[in-house]
Amino acid sequence: MRLTIWGCRGSLPTPGPRTVEYGGNTSCIEVALESGGLLVLDAGTGIRELGLHLVERGVRQVHLLLTHLHLDHLEGLRFFAPLWDERVTLDIWGPPSPLLSLRERISRSFSPPLFPVDLGEVDAHVRFHDVPRAVWTIGGASLTARLVVHPGPTVGYRIETEGGSVAYLPDHEPALAGAIAEKSRDWISGAAIAADADLLLHDSQFFEDEYEARIGWGHSSVADAVAFTRAVGARRLVLFHHEPSHSDSSLERLEKRAQELAGELAPTLAREGMAIELP
Repeated sequence: MRLTIWGCRGSLPTPGPRTVEYGGNTSCIEVALESGGLLVLDAGTGIRELGLHLVERGVRQVHLLLTHLHLDHLEGLRFFAPLWDERVTLDIWGPPSPLLSLRERISRSFSPPLFPVDLGEVDAHVRFHDVPRAVWTIGGASLTARLVVHPGPTVGYRIETEGGSVAYLPDHEPALAGAIAEKSRDWISGAAIAADADLLLHDSQFFEDEYEARIGWGHSSVADAVAFTRAVGARRLVLFHHEPSHSDSSLERLEKRAQELAGELAPTLAREGMAIELP
């Protein structure tokens, strides 16, 4: 299993000279499976560049796994080149809602005045799926989705193959329910997704002092990201969903703070273009 990060910024794209090192595109990760299958985690602005590469590679089947439908995780879908290719089958998975179907909710971003083309007019064959409650399989990988603490219906994903396990929790505030270290795994949001994972990509948007003024926004401090990693027993932490106001130098200070807190865990910052192989 090979992961490639195409976007790791949170909340808002931030192009410019202050974000060159770690990137300004919002959340999108490509997961290439040993079987040859392809998963895409979220459709932030990073998915645009990914789509161009997929067209060059002649990919015809894509599974897109959306954690939630906030714009920073969806806004790149309209510019995803395979969506406009009639030879492509695109399966879109996302959290269920008691009010509207996944297709109806995504269609809002494909309608005037936001966009001139209706979702029903795209060229690809698109299928929509609410994530199941049970484990399911795509391309030989076992997938799990569970609701996590974040405003609006939001899930985290776990992907497991013979080569290892990955947990993806880009928007997550487990500390909202109280100190993480004081709770058993059964009472920690996201623990069922991340327990003993080989690799955890987790929301670490804020320094501790920033988080104090943003409790309830749905995101984590770097300290809470480290505490969550320890509590669930994940083996490697990649800091994700970077705050839009954080420059490259700010992110490097955040990484240093995470390493001070985590010791042997040695967390690292996500950056555009980063590739991670499991095992």
